Amino acid sequence: MGRVVHFEIHAEEPERAVAFYQSVFGWKFTQWEGNPYWLIETGPKDVPGIDGGLLPRNSPVEGTGVIAFVCTADVDDLDASMAAVKENGGSIAMEKQSVPGVGWLAYGLDTEGNIFGMMQSDPNAT
Repeated sequence: MGRVVHFEIHAEEPERAVAFYQSVFGWKFTQWEGNPYWLIETGPKDVPGIDGGLLPRNSPVEGTGVIAFVCTADVDDLDASMAAVKENGGSIAMEKQSVPGVGWLAYGLDTEGNIFGMMQSDPNAT
């Protein structure tokens, strides 16, 4: 079962978005060293919920930019999950890529054009 384990916020101005979410929800942000990516801690580990990330938007809003929180599901086999997306009428928005020390990530589009992430854990990913 693909449990949602992570969400992402895409932002035109990441620092402005960090300040917004810190003020509104009290979320804690930590920039990932050497990357334009901030890890988001939404609450204590012993309280149900998920954490996420914030990154620069990859294209303007008027183009194909993401204007949503992107949820990422944990999958056992990313290649098989990508194939299942295509077999069931979806498409791949971003091909498989490494998240060093974390695993393998890809983004899909569902039949309605909604974007979602799929992550296969692999601490040896480089």
